[in-house]
Amino acid sequence: MIRFECDYAEGAHPLILEKLAKTNFEQTPGYSMDEYCKRAASHIKKLCADNNAAVHFFVGGTIANLTVIASILKPYQGVISADTGHINVHETGAIEATGHKVLTIPSDDGKITAAQVKEIYLEHVENPEPEHIVAPGMVYISHPTENGTIYTKKELTELSELCRKYGLPLFMDGARLGYALAAPGNDLEISDIAKLCDVFYIGATKIGALFGEALVITTDSFKKDFRYYIKQRGALLAKGRLLGIQFDVLLENGLYMDIAKNAIDCAMLIKAACEKKGFKFLYDSPTNQQFPILPNKYAEELSKNFAFHQWKKVDDSHVAVRFCTSWCTTKENTDSLVSAIESL
Repeated sequence: MIRFECDYAEGAHPLILEKLAKTNFEQTPGYSMDEYCKRAASHIKKLCADNNAAVHFFVGGTIANLTVIASILKPYQGVISADTGHINVHETGAIEATGHKVLTIPSDDGKITAAQVKEIYLEHVENPEPEHIVAPGMVYISHPTENGTIYTKKELTELSELCRKYGLPLFMDGARLGYALAAPGNDLEISDIAKLCDVFYIGATKIGALFGEALVITTDSFKKDFRYYIKQRGALLAKGRLLGIQFDVLLENGLYMDIAKNAIDCAMLIKAACEKKGFKFLYDSPTNQQFPILPNKYAEELSKNFAFHQWKKVDDSHVAVRFCTSWCTTKENTDSLVSAIESL
């Protein structure tokens, strides 16, 4: 069985494993206070063009999301998100478990717009009795989205300006950030994201690391005492160097973007094969997640040799599936899937 159902099925890049093994018996301070975490943070600050950015390391995306959101919101506030946002559909109510409501906005492609945020914000503040309603307190987006779509610099700038006008912190989930940055048509750099977002993270669990997300806080008011929140949520890893070493390896010589591009290259081959067969797509994704709409019989035939997600029923005879490539998807496996699609 060749697997295309997710981008975290494999372990880690060999250079990471090599560095972890080489440094295994070194003694270092705990809780990300070691030199490896400091070096990784230095790489990230350089990418952000912001020496004052605060960098914190987390094991995974869900714990990063709930820690950030809980640290920023007041008890009566909620977080605005696309209805397809990860915090709304794939985190088992983790945000609600912290005492905060997810305020959803309908989205066809996974993105939300400045106009939508303005509407939900004004709906609250113009209510004659706003104290009876959960107040919008911040905005959550992901780049790429759950649907594989990406924000343009124009879209993110408009959203950022609106958020700052109304005092709504903007938080970007970057669990797959490398795949967005490597996607055809992307016009955002990490430095742009650092300027336009109050908080964001660079995901590595899905891009070459055993585990790990590097959270970046650029707004001063959210930096103070943030480590208290990390510790309280059980997210302060004692052997923090395991995170620092992985990011140090990924970012020191551009490895992160090199391997992200591999996933995009493979995904584009799959996309081209589907287009050649005349299949339509549920979403227009330029990233490592592709969502072709297949006749049920074709999806069943492909599932005999390939693992992938049956994403959404389109009608009685068609289903949208998700093929997801990763940082180490091989050309051989990609060609096998392409050949199987072509032979349908």
